[in-house]
Amino acid sequence: VQLQASGGGLVQAGGSLRLSCAASGRTYSSGAVGWFRQAPGKEREFVARIYWPGSILYYADSVKGRFTISGDNAKNTLYLQMNSLKPEDTAVYYCAACRGAKRCVEVSDVEYWGQGTLVTVSS
Repeated sequence: VQLQASGGGLVQAGGSLRLSCAASGRTYSSGAVGWFRQAPGKEREFVARIYWPGSILYYADSVKGRFTISGDNAKNTLYLQMNSLKPEDTAVYYCAACRGAKRCVEVSDVEYWGQGTLVTVSS
């Protein structure tokens, strides 16, 4: 499966962005899919996860209450709505489809990665 992420950009603190991740080659399965991010000089980290197309949502504490993950089964697209953005949210955001029964909260759970989309939040 190929994952194509889009929607990143430059936004001021307090602003919003919506990331999209379209799957091609194969539809998202009923397993876990999610978003990770990697800030400059830091390890890639978990952001949010959903069991396709829309159950058992789980968020990192750092984004809880500000970010919302969702899926559109008809469009085969995963979304991440990001509100109240902070400078510390600046990172390259990656969508991910995870292996089998993995919870999709660790980098090692991921089977397929999107190419990444850069989000920059200015103060």
